[in-house]
This record gives sequence, structure tokens and C-alpha cells, in this order.
Amino acid sequence: MTAPRATPGGIRDVGVVNWLACQVVGRAAGTGPPNLFLTLARRRGLFRGWLWFAGRLMPGGTLPRRETELVILRVAHLRDCRYEFDHHVRIAGRSGVRARDVERVEAGPSADGWTPRERAILTATDRLHVERDLDDDTWTRLRTHLTEGECVELTVLVGHYEMLATVITALRVQPDRPRRSAR
Repeated sequence: MTAPRATPGGIRDVGVVNWLACQVVGRAAGTGPPNLFLTLARRRGLFRGWLWFAGRLMPGGTLPRRETELVILRVAHLRDCRYEFDHHVRIAGRSGVRARDVERVEAGPSADGWTPRERAILTATDRLHVERDLDDDTWTRLRTHLTEGECVELTVLVGHYEMLATVITALRVQPDRPRRSAR
């Protein structure tokens, strides 16, 4: 990866409220303030609007957190977005995603071990990534497991993380540093 095109902002660049929000998110993720957040926070109002929107999907969405994390990891894998993938591997364990699940995410929806619901969700994620649409068969399988409202949320979740992968890649956002443990 090359040098960042937009560097993470400091407290003067992002404002006190945004700086504090970034600190809290970093603590929860086990890192310093996330570089993505400090970069987006350079546009203070945009950052706060995005943070509210993103928070409604994760962690505030109605889909189970495990499924949400599987979707995010799959999008990050398909987009080859190491930043997002590594960030969510760190937090996905709290949602029941184990190392073997991460390996299966990389293998895709046809890997052994998925529940029928997980397979339908991951298949829809792949279709949205590749085709930017869901064919009728994928939709029908998805609807056997999810309500109409959950399907809406899933498509927004996939689209949101596709957008984030684009931003991260285009701006060359650098990996976050793990928080040092106090000894």
C-alpha cells in the first residue's frame, strides 16, 4: 500500500467531539483511534452523519451480529480490503465468529459448515458484489430465511461496506495499530 492520500486528522483537524468518539471506538476495537474514522472526521459533519448511519447498521442493526460480521468480512474479502477485514476479524469474535468461520468466509458461501440461512446471506452478498443485483432465485432463497425488512437491511449493509472499501482503498487508509497493553 502506498502512503495515505488523506491523513488521519488530529484533534484540531477533527474537533473535540469527533476526537473523543474516535478514541472510544478505538478502545472498543482494541486499537488506537481508527485511521478510517480520523480520516473521515476531517469532514466533521459528514463524519457525524456517517457515524450515525453506520451505527444503525452495526452494531444497531436488527440482523444478528454474527451474520452482520460475516457479511462485512465477506465484502472486505471480496474487495481485498485488508483494513476492513482485519478490523472486523478483531471485533467479530465477540459476536460468535471463530477462526474457522473466518476461513470459511474466505472460501465463500459454498464452503461446508454454513447454516442454510448463513449460506443464503453470503450468496446474496456475493451476488450483490459481483452483479450489483439479486437474481430471483437468490431473492427467493433469501426470503425463506429473512423477512422483507431484513432483506432491505442486508442489501444496505452490503452496499455500505462496499462503499467503505472504496473509500479505504482510494484514500489509502493505513492499518490501525493494536492498542498497547498496560503492563
